[in-house]
Amino acid sequence: MTTFSDPPQASFRLSMLVNDTRYRAYTFQFIALMLIIALFAYLGSNLVANLRAAGLNIGFDFLSDTANYDINQSLIEYDSQSSHLRAALVGILNTLLVAFLACVTATIIGVIAGIARLSPNWLMRKLMAVYVEAFRNVPVLIWIIIIFTVMTAVLPAPSAFRGENPSASMLFGAFALTNRGLYLPAPIMGPGSWIVIIAFIASIVGVFAYRKYATKLLYDTGRLLPTGWPSLAILVLPTLFLYILLGRPITLEYPELRGFNFQGGIQVLGSLIALWWALAIYTGAFIAENVRAGIQAVSKGQTEAAASLGLRPKRIMNLVVLPQALRVIIPPLISNYLNITKNSSLAIAVGYMDVTGTLGGITLNQTGRAIECVLLLMLFYLVISLSISAFMNVYNNRMRLKER
Repeated sequence: MTTFSDPPQASFRLSMLVNDTRYRAYTFQFIALMLIIALFAYLGSNLVANLRAAGLNIGFDFLSDTANYDINQSLIEYDSQSSHLRAALVGILNTLLVAFLACVTATIIGVIAGIARLSPNWLMRKLMAVYVEAFRNVPVLIWIIIIFTVMTAVLPAPSAFRGENPSASMLFGAFALTNRGLYLPAPIMGPGSWIVIIAFIASIVGVFAYRKYATKLLYDTGRLLPTGWPSLAILVLPTLFLYILLGRPITLEYPELRGFNFQGGIQVLGSLIALWWALAIYTGAFIAENVRAGIQAVSKGQTEAAASLGLRPKRIMNLVVLPQALRVIIPPLISNYLNITKNSSLAIAVGYMDVTGTLGGITLNQTGRAIECVLLLMLFYLVISLSISAFMNVYNNRMRLKER
């Protein structure tokens, strides 16, 4: 009777790290990693030795010193007697604010423009082509300066809203767009206001959950549920019910003209508006091309098959074309979001105090700590860029085709 057994296992030898194909790749990778670590260690020690010889010692104790400068817009409490660390935090929040607003606005503009570029309407198609070619072929810094110059030169001064001036009347008696920025009502939070806010956030989640359920039901059974008015009802009715039930805990403080400027409410600086819209419109032109490429990558037979089932063009775009086009759109969209975040460092051109203007500008000049400030700036942009990339890659993995 013949029996089969596993071949005897050879004992491990060091020569196998090079000769055996199972280990060779790992060996070379490990050697390359050690060489890179040694190179950076040598460069770092050389840098520290040279700085010590020049009498320069790297330290971050300057962050606790008094800043001694004002910032024109702050999302948190700040004055000139705050520390440089507080000033840097204000700049970071200002950077995140304009980056978030520009990313959202650029996505909306890009999607609309990209779809319109494929419209059967000749005029719409050509207008979007002019928009894309005009904005993406001119440096974003020029658009920032143009929009800011137009705002300061064309819009009226706050004093123009005094009296019966029909050309400078406040919109709905609550909004005033001036050459100093936009003035709008500020919310005043009363007891129970957080309950209303939490209910509103839950309503937004509910809208997405309902639309996801409606889409899944359509794919599984072919049953089409309405999504327009139910989404609006889920978004508005629970929050409105709690708002009235709790006695209207959130009220508004309206801006009022006192002297030569408005008092009360919220002031959105013209520099923020110019930077926000310049980044959004400029990057939206690139996103529009990504959207157009993604839609054109979907086979025309998909559209024809959906139309043969009686689906309307809007439904075809939302349910058939865009879900497949997202697999082509998302990878370059990540780069667009990263460019918005990094291009926000041009804020200093219009006087908007972002992290480059605070930590990399005034703080650097006052303290003379150029190396430390630049290192912190690099670390901030690196962390933000990697965070955006990681989040979008997770979303991209969810949207890609699942192979069996």
